[in-house]
Amino acid sequence: MEETDWALMEEADWHFRKMVRRFVKERDKISIEGVSLPGLLILNTLLRDGEQKLGELAEQLDFTSGAVTALCDKLEACGFAVRRRSKSDRRSIVLGLTDAGREMLKRNEYIGGRSIERIFGIFSHEELRDLIQYFERLNDHLEGFSDFVLRPPRPSFDTPAANDQSNPGSLKRSNKFISY
Repeated sequence: MEETDWALMEEADWHFRKMVRRFVKERDKISIEGVSLPGLLILNTLLRDGEQKLGELAEQLDFTSGAVTALCDKLEACGFAVRRRSKSDRRSIVLGLTDAGREMLKRNEYIGGRSIERIFGIFSHEELRDLIQYFERLNDHLEGFSDFVLRPPRPSFDTPAANDQSNPGSLKRSNKFISY
């Protein structure tokens, strides 16, 4: 891999992490009738799929079990959702949508569309198709990411040109961008 390729990848990594941080910061400023956007994801999942086990919600939405518990506490306090024992498995707790939750979602059904339009409305149809392909490729390539990073490097295969031939694991990096 050429040195300029590494510089471009470092810059892409930096912009990606900057974008994620900015999105989370902006997202966390939003509260609709006392419910955060992650809480709205849970409510919309309940509307679409019906009652859900808390663990299944966490897995489906990529939240930690602790995050789901905290969000459920807030949704119950607002009267938009209710936890109860599963009818099919008394050991399991499920979360269900209340009538007040359905009404709140109806009043605020525009939020999802406005969110998507704000983020992706700047792109043409062709650019959106390209973005989808790029996101799919990145998502597919993340499979095994942690195993790859934690595996000791094989100098002839995993590493680009070394800064120092006596240290084949060191990468030529620009250090222009803060990285791991």
